[in-house]
Amino acid sequence: MLYREAGQFKSSYGSDMAIFPLRQDRIGLAVILLVAFVVIPLSMSSFTLNSLMIPILVFSLATIGLNILTGYTGLISLGTGAFMGVGAYATYKLTTYFPEVNIIVLIIASGLIAAAVGVVFGLPSLRIKGFYLAVATLAAQFFLSWCFIRVPWLYNHNVSAAIEVPTRGLFGVPITGPNASPVTRYYVVLVIVVAMTWFASNLVHGRIGRMWMAVRDMDIAAELIGIRLYQTKLLAFAVSSFYCGVAGALMVFLWLGAAEFESFNINESFLILFMVIIGGLGSLIGSFMGAAFIWGLPVILRAAPETFAIPIHAATVEQLQFMIVGALIIFFLVVEPHGLARLWQLAKQKLRVWPYPY
Repeated sequence: MLYREAGQFKSSYGSDMAIFPLRQDRIGLAVILLVAFVVIPLSMSSFTLNSLMIPILVFSLATIGLNILTGYTGLISLGTGAFMGVGAYATYKLTTYFPEVNIIVLIIASGLIAAAVGVVFGLPSLRIKGFYLAVATLAAQFFLSWCFIRVPWLYNHNVSAAIEVPTRGLFGVPITGPNASPVTRYYVVLVIVVAMTWFASNLVHGRIGRMWMAVRDMDIAAELIGIRLYQTKLLAFAVSSFYCGVAGALMVFLWLGAAEFESFNINESFLILFMVIIGGLGSLIGSFMGAAFIWGLPVILRAAPETFAIPIHAATVEQLQFMIVGALIIFFLVVEPHGLARLWQLAKQKLRVWPYPY
């Protein structure tokens, strides 16, 4: 790490079990929040905020949801995109029936609906696991995708079968719809992501998180020490689907502005799974790193020819993206399952610039 723990003593159990027990951790977190809330909105253009920062935050939230299920509990899921779609369509229906209710409340409520759907499709996890559970969640992906296009009630019988985001405001400022500025939408997404990340951090560092990790390491041993497997697994599915549902609502209402059923297909599920693998299983910071890497890689590859004057065709850039992502997935699965988060920790251990913190 960049600093050592020696010299920072704990005088209570609360300080010893704190999420950020070291002073440098708290300083680093404050710097990150300062950059996110002040530097980025002031230094980046509206186009960059809308095309880069907002989607990274949205996919980071969805990656945290899948990481809770796969990284912390050890349950494989290939239906993340479908659960994001449940959140998006639920928010659309709630805005139809409750037009006067605050849109933030409706987004959180849609996450609860997605959690209920996730529990229903998580029931097979009580009897099966591994490859068979992956197939069961894949069936949920196909079934929900079929509902998104074959049930006209979900999209209010629109001819285009698409979700059309209405204009909704917060304290008199539009935050959804065509009149909402990218800076406003960025701040709303950032606040929600920061709050839900803080909540997830408290979960995984507490009793519930220890139960999830015990089930992940060896479910039989976890049951022998008194952990109720069924309730623990269903809770993981519920929390994971809640996060994915909120992420899907944010993706449509605060980023895209409109969406069709194809926005929540199997490719979306695999994309988020790749973010989890590359970022690191069982790591919240890895969820952000994986989302930033996967979403930012095409931007870097497209900017490289102009920056370094290298003649690269657009089709070659896309092929390079697939090759790099595929190679990293194989590398992290075989060599380092904790992904970029672990590599970052190893790099910090080599750079001890604060050997004796005061």
